[in-house]
Amino acid sequence: MTTHPPAQRRRPRGAALLAAAAAAAMVLAPTAEALARCTNDTDQVVFEIEALKSELMVIATTCKGQNEDRYNDFVRRYRPALIESNRMLGQYFQRTRGGQRATDAWITEIANARSNAARQLGGDYCQRNPILFTEVMALPNVTDLPAYAATKDLLSSGVTACPAGAAPAAASSRTPTRR
Repeated sequence: MTTHPPAQRRRPRGAALLAAAAAAAMVLAPTAEALARCTNDTDQVVFEIEALKSELMVIATTCKGQNEDRYNDFVRRYRPALIESNRMLGQYFQRTRGGQRATDAWITEIANARSNAARQLGGDYCQRNPILFTEVMALPNVTDLPAYAATKDLLSSGVTACPAGAAPAAASSRTPTRR
């Protein structure tokens, strides 16, 4: 096992994580069947992280058992990035004249969409989706979270990222990773 000097093991601040995420978002093109993307890559990253967080929460509350502990572990590991993402989501809706009410409505909308997707899968949902916890917790660095979230295609459930400022998605040959 390789050890790294303490400076390399430190976790980056949420803002640094999201800056790295914006760079990663530029590399990751949207899928052909994806909904409209945000005109700003940083905003897109925020919506993708929030959708992943919502999906993991639905897994924890639907599938119960150790998934509840796994969700808590996820929140602890990625806490700075999740706090920053939530702050930036609020700023997005403040900027687009929706404010806190619009932020809360979008968070509810994505949670409902992810929950409905779980119901549609029925019993299969709890058999195949907890792997997301294994994958996200195995990421080598917390800065890998945005790129990982972008591969999960969780915004295609009918919930629009950047509802007030989306751009049409460009066709791409990239194939999304499915859960």
